[in-house]
Amino acid sequence: MMFKKYQLLVWYGFSLALLLALLRWMELKYLLYEHAFELYAVFIAVVFLVLGIWLSKKLTRPKVKTAIMEKIIYRDATLPFEINQQMADELGISSREMEVLQLMAGGYSNQEIAAQLFVSPNTVKTHLARLFEKLDVGKRIQAIEKAKRLGLIP
Repeated sequence: MMFKKYQLLVWYGFSLALLLALLRWMELKYLLYEHAFELYAVFIAVVFLVLGIWLSKKLTRPKVKTAIMEKIIYRDATLPFEINQQMADELGISSREMEVLQLMAGGYSNQEIAAQLFVSPNTVKTHLARLFEKLDVGKRIQAIEKAKRLGLIP
């Protein structure tokens, strides 16, 4: 009942909204048609602006170079090397893992380490995997380097 009362009003409102949308669309179409050159120029300017900003950031970024400096540290050869037991305890390195680490630093292969310690090569691999995990390294040379830095091997 109430819809019948305002049906004509709703119909006029909808018609006017549709007409207004049509006029705006025509105005926009006319604007695009009349000012096509200016719009293309603005579009090209924005593209080149973004390209210029990106290129300048790419070209002016400072190049980071890593330089490795080696310094020879002389120590008295008459003094025996003492293992940093406190660091070994902090890392949780067992005595067997220390033996494997020392033999690995001596250049022994897994089979040679196994023969020296009277264990299976798989046991050596397990000890090495645990050492790599405790030292947070991925390769033998990294483990040796870090162990030397921490005072675990001479």
